[in-house]
Amino acid sequence: MKKAFITGITGQDGSYLAELLLCKGYEVHGLIRRASTFNTDRIDHLYKDFHDPEARVYLHYGDLSVSGQLMELLSDIAPDEIYHLGAQSHVRVSFDMPEYTGDITGLGTLRILEAIRRTGIKTRFYQASSSEMFGAAPPPQGEYTPFQPQSPYAAAKVYAYYIVRNYRDAYGIFAANGILFNHESPRRGETFVTRKITRAATRIKLGLQDKLYLGNLNASRDWGFAGDYVEAMWLMLQQEKPDDFVIATGETYSVREFASRVFSKLDLDYEQYVAIDPRYFRPTEVDALLGDAAKARETLGWSPKVSFDQLVDMMIAADLELAEKEKTLVDAGFHCTGNSRLG
Repeated sequence: MKKAFITGITGQDGSYLAELLLCKGYEVHGLIRRASTFNTDRIDHLYKDFHDPEARVYLHYGDLSVSGQLMELLSDIAPDEIYHLGAQSHVRVSFDMPEYTGDITGLGTLRILEAIRRTGIKTRFYQASSSEMFGAAPPPQGEYTPFQPQSPYAAAKVYAYYIVRNYRDAYGIFAANGILFNHESPRRGETFVTRKITRAATRIKLGLQDKLYLGNLNASRDWGFAGDYVEAMWLMLQQEKPDDFVIATGETYSVREFASRVFSKLDLDYEQYVAIDPRYFRPTEVDALLGDAAKARETLGWSPKVSFDQLVDMMIAADLELAEKEKTLVDAGFHCTGNSRLG
């Protein structure tokens, strides 16, 4: 039985990846941060008590800022594959927390690579790189497009990308970069723009919310389904040699188009409900991201299965179910107060 270690296992990508690896017969280990509340909602359906003989998911407390702890964990687990998905991954927040973003998103990658080197474990390493690294570079963007990062998050990811390539060349570590363009799902965090839109639109449809506040409606992105993209991560680590791949759909839509599509599917006019809040604008914007995944198609045999419309429908259906449950509670007399959110 192969063993995999996933940082960021409780996130959107981590949960879909854990499902995929379990289906392929892996034993899955995940890194989680210690907190006063549990943040395992996305993987609760996968977890069994470690006393259960059928348990194949094991969670370990740790932090990407503590190198000694990472070294000890990797030495003890000795995973065949490491999927490094953990990061401070919110672009807008990275402007507010640049030092923390650089430490966790950038140096966190270095700490894992150093742990691999120092322990000498034979493993394959996947680094979750990001289309945000391309920044101001004109589309379409592929593996040879120069990076022009426009945020602390993107700059940290560029550092991580190059340190992966350096350790691959210097120490012979099987280390691959997956440059993933935007990928969404019903498990996307609610402060990310696609989920923010579907969550708000379904609540507006049921009379639970009046307005949706967004930033730059003209920014365009290449949006795919996270469940498709984690398959590409796995395929990268099954190759004979490590390499770097762009993963994308090759289609782009603006935030305005995404919002319009979501609201129209709910028989609503987005212009009546969407308002602009300047606080959601980035100090430096990324206007257009559009990926060229030809190399992934040819080398990995990968292509997206879920279309843009299917993705939108999937997210609406999931958030409409949540909104209906919320409305049932409100109608029964349970009202939330002080429900302000960051992001």
